[in-house]
Amino acid sequence: MATQLFDLTGKVALVTGASRGIGEAIARLLAEQGALVIVSSRKLEDCEAVAADIRAQGGKAEALACHIGEMAQIEAAFAALRERHGRLDILVNNAAANPYFGHILDTPVEAFDKTMDVNMRGYFYMSVEGAKLMRESGGGAIVNTASVNGLTPGMLQGVYSVTKAAVISMTKAFAQECAEFNIRVNALLPGLTKTKFAGALFTHENIYNEAVSKIPLKRHAEPAEMAGTVLYLVSDASSYVTGECVVVDGGLTI
Repeated sequence: MATQLFDLTGKVALVTGASRGIGEAIARLLAEQGALVIVSSRKLEDCEAVAADIRAQGGKAEALACHIGEMAQIEAAFAALRERHGRLDILVNNAAANPYFGHILDTPVEAFDKTMDVNMRGYFYMSVEGAKLMRESGGGAIVNTASVNGLTPGMLQGVYSVTKAAVISMTKAFAQECAEFNIRVNALLPGLTKTKFAGALFTHENIYNEAVSKIPLKRHAEPAEMAGTVLYLVSDASSYVTGECVVVDGGLTI
């Protein structure tokens, strides 16, 4: 008999940054396992395109626009969730910003502020609001998409790497303080993954080749290769796992 450990039937899951890349792959997999997935990103039409395709494949999905760098939009998104569903079982903080690719000494203030607003404040208050809603219904699971750059800073990705290190610490802080409410909080740390978001790394041939040369598997990852780890972390298969940061990098950090 097949295991039911990964069954998410009846769960409500919110995935940010889900209109493409890793977030889209996560949203699709959670829906395949039975969850009602709230597909979220800044642009409603992009969210609806993914949600509509999930529904066409037999899954359950809704679209919800939310720019997590804007506090008012976070508040509005959770007000809508409360009104529509009255609960939240799974939150995947995946939306992120990385507007600057260059030497750390030349970091524009505008790029610094945007990266901090989305990757740190956004993740923090999405987790606050998500955990409050989970607490009301008996618990849940939060997964933050960090990065291996949070362990070792990526070249020419200084401020982004700093925020991802903060996400790792944030994950552990929320895990420690929210365990009493039966809320588990973990993080996914992807390595080099082929997404539009990581486009700068793929368009700089020398940087890309150097990066791949350091990966034991000798290739980059596809977004779908990140989704399975998130499914594990939000399902009953990981019921005793919290505060963990799972590296999925093809062996880069060995």
